Formats: sequence, structure tokens, C-alpha cells
Amino acid sequence: MLLGLLPLLVFNIPVATHGLTAGDYLFWGTLAGLLTYGVLLILSLVDALSSDSLMKHIRELHRFVCSQRWSVLVGLAVLAGIGEELLFRGVIQGWVSQHLGVVAGILAGALVFGLAHAMSLAYFLVASALGVVFGVAYAVTDSLQLVMVWHAVYDLVVIAVLRWYPQLFGLRTS
Repeated sequence: MLLGLLPLLVFNIPVATHGLTAGDYLFWGTLAGLLTYGVLLILSLVDALSSDSLMKHIRELHRFVCSQRWSVLVGLAVLAGIGEELLFRGVIQGWVSQHLGVVAGILAGALVFGLAHAMSLAYFLVASALGVVFGVAYAVTDSLQLVMVWHAVYDLVVIAVLRWYPQLFGLRTS
């Protein structure tokens, strides 16, 4: 979170946080997080995301979520939603948008988001596409909070499914 906050303050990058009411961004962010997971689930069921390196990453993530307490996992999802969105949408998208325009800002934020999550080519592509979606949502709604909630809910749903229903990700449980 400090990595996101510090450049915002130092470089005086404006952050749009006034586009929606608290109830709206909580409702729409939660709904969008659930729907985004649904799209990921469909892609994984039709084998669009299968690759050996991606499956290795999913197995490692499964082991990690099974080894942690729920309080740690919820904290990680919330902090990732807040911190990553401050950095990728607030700082990167905000700064590039100021200097090169909104489309360039969305693409820059999405690309760096994808690179930060590049465990495999498939995961890079999925994360970059998700970064574009987050970036467009931020640009259209003027609500960084919406994207923070969306991201946190998405991460939390993925964590819960990985922990309780790993077979939905193609993992065999013994």
C-alpha cells in the first residue's frame, strides 16, 4: 500500500474517488468480483487456460491457501485489492493518463499489472486482460474504491474456491 500511496503524494497524481457512493461501490464491486470469477471458471472449464506452468502455479497457490488461517487469507485479499489498485490504477494509470491520455493509461496499468502477475504466459494474459477491465471500470466510474472492492472480492473468491473446491481448477484431491 505504501508503494501505491507514496508516488501518489510525491508526484501529486490525482485519484478519482468520488464517482460512486459507498453503497454503490461496495455493491457493484462485490457483484463484479463474483462475475469476474465466473468468467475465470468458465475459461478454466473449457481448458482455455491450461498450461503446465499455469497448473504448477495453481497447485502451489492451493498448497499456500490450505496452509494459512482464514484471517491471513482475508487480510491478503483486502490488502492486495487496496495496494495493487493504488499502484496500478492510481499511480501508473493515473500518471500515464495525465501525460498520454486515458487509453494509454489503461493499457500501461494493465500491462504492468500483467507483468507483475506473470507466473506463466497464460496468467500474464489473464492478468493483463483483467487489468484492462479494472482500468476501464476506474476510468468510467471515477471510483478507485470500486476497483479495490472488485479486486479484493475476486481474490477472496479465488482463494475460497482453491481451498474448498480445487477440482474446479482441475486439481485432483486425494
